[in-house]
This record gives sequence, structure tokens and C-alpha cells, in this order.
Amino acid sequence: MIDNFINNINTYFQKNIVDYVQELYQYPIKLIPLILDLAIVVFLLYKFIKASKKTRVWQLLKGIVLYIVITALSSLLHLRILNFVLTTFLSYGVIALIVIFQPELRRALEQLGTNKLTRFFGIEKDLETKSKEDIYKILIAVGELKKTKTGALIVLERDIKLQDIIDTGVLINSDVSPQLLVNIFVPNTPLHDGAVIISENKIMAAACILPLASDNDISKALGTRHRAALGMSKETDSIVIVVSEESGRVSIAKDGKLLLDVDEDNLRQILLSNINGSDSGIEKIKRKINNKQNDVKSK
Repeated sequence: MIDNFINNINTYFQKNIVDYVQELYQYPIKLIPLILDLAIVVFLLYKFIKASKKTRVWQLLKGIVLYIVITALSSLLHLRILNFVLTTFLSYGVIALIVIFQPELRRALEQLGTNKLTRFFGIEKDLETKSKEDIYKILIAVGELKKTKTGALIVLERDIKLQDIIDTGVLINSDVSPQLLVNIFVPNTPLHDGAVIISENKIMAAACILPLASDNDISKALGTRHRAALGMSKETDSIVIVVSEESGRVSIAKDGKLLLDVDEDNLRQILLSNINGSDSGIEKIKRKINNKQNDVKSK
């Protein structure tokens, strides 16, 4: 078994490495596409690893690598029963990976389909102005909901379209208005229980059902609205605003992170920065809030 393994490595090295080096020696011009090829692969790997470290994908990748190592060792050590079991499950690995990584794959493919060139060339300048106006209307509504401790869940669509989530609710398709947003979440009304989706500068739907985050992702002290907000931010690139009906505190979820007790200034900064394309993350605001809290404690 070990001899076969070594022979396979030697054969692969001879056909794919030695022959390729000899070809490059004969035709040096082929070195240019090789360098370009390697640069693209290294860049993509770097981006993938950097993005994976912030998600559950990183833990799953480490598990997959460990599984492959154990399978290889079982073959080298002639552990036939273990090797049979592992290789049997390994044959279904591609299907399992598609199922496990379905939210991440979907998000990545949808982001590839988005087009930000129009923003770069200023074609959507009027749309950007309208979006800023809508943000201030949302801030007014959130402020009113906070005062009255009215529970609310507001989802702001970004690049990834949310039509499947919109379809779970009641279609409204109205201009953004603070009065309408406040009215939707009035307790014991037909549309108050669920999320409002704001898409393409419209209040597109209300009473929408959002995917929930798992128990391990969020504190049990937080309610269903916070769990739905975090779950939505994990599966899409949307920004989700939560108003707690118990405390009236405002929270925001983005990129799989949940920031609790956000004041109006920080909320405005997060929303406007994303509209402008600077995409300043929650972590920056979180550090700012923590510094304020530490200053208060020190006094």
C-alpha cells in the first residue's frame, strides 16, 4: 500500500511538475501566464481564507482537513475497516458540502451577480440621494418605536435580492414613510408580527418570516426578533434593525454580527456608510461604544 502511494506521488510529480518545467525551459514565454495563474490562485485563496475565518466555514474546513488526514492514515496503516467506512462517506462529500455550505454558496453567487459599476461612475447618484432620505425617515420611525417600546424588525436590502423573503409576507410596495413604519408595528394589528422588508427605496412587504440563528450563535436572553435579525444577516448581506419591546433598545445585525443598544448617531453612521459604499463595519462602532462604556466606568 505504501509502495503504491509513493509510486503515485512519483508519477504525478513526473507528469505534472518535471514535464511542465521542461516545457517552460523550451518556451520561456509561457512563464507569463504561469505567473498570472499563480497570482490569481493565491489572491483567491487569500480572500477565501480571510473571509472564512470570520464565519463557521473555517471550523468546517478544519474538520474536513482532519477527516482527509485520518482517511489517508487509515490507508497507510492498513486499517481496512476504518478506511472502508471513511472512504464510503467521502464519496458523498461533494453533496454533503453543497448542503452544509448552501447559505454561503448562495450568498457568494448572488454577490457575483451584483453590479456596482453604475455606482462607481455616478449613474445612481439620484438613487443614492433618495436612499439617504429614506434612511432619515427610518431613523425617525425607529426613534418613535423606541420611545413607545414597540417591538419592530426592519430589513434593509442591499446587493442580494430578498424576493424569497418578501414572498413570505404581505406585499405593500409603498414609499418609505416614518408614519407607515410606526403604524405597521402597532401591537395587535395584522402586520405587526414579522419583519418589514425595504427594497429598492420601497417598503416592499410586512409580516415577513426571517431565518432564525441557531441557539449557539446568540444569547438565550435575547428574543425571537434578535435571533431572526442575526439569522438574516448571516444568510444575506442585508442590514437588520431591531427594536426591543421589553426595553425599547435598538440593535442592528450585519454580516453575521449583532450589536446591541445602538444609539441614533451610531445607527445613522452605520446606515449612511453602507449607502455611500464605504461599508464601515459594526466592529468599529462596537469599539466606539465599548470605549464610551469604559470611560463611564473609570469615572
